[in-house]
Amino acid sequence: QVQLIESGGGLVQAGGSLRLSCEFSGDTFRHYAMAWYRQVPGKEREVVAAVSWSGSQTDYADDVKGRFTISRDNAKNMLYLQMNELKPEDTAVYLCAGGGGDWRLPTNYWGQGTQVTVSS
Repeated sequence: QVQLIESGGGLVQAGGSLRLSCEFSGDTFRHYAMAWYRQVPGKEREVVAAVSWSGSQTDYADDVKGRFTISRDNAKNMLYLQMNELKPEDTAVYLCAGGGGDWRLPTNYWGQGTQVTVSS
């Protein structure tokens, strides 16, 4: 059974940085495309960034391009999201997800999420 566990969220001032981590277990990590999504109450869950199985391809939502970087370490079964120049509108629960099909939108497995709060 695939399990995803996020960590690294917290409270940060606008302009600051955070690094989120997602630990993968239960299957062969490199067989899964991975992504970070975020959820704000009352809004639809949205994909923030995605990375292909090997890590050679990445994709970002327009409003985080140039500020966020997604990466993966297939040897350690880990997914990361480096978030720089954070803005109050980045406040959300961030969830990692893994799956197959379209590598830009993996949705088969989800973590519980980690809260990111950006103060102005």
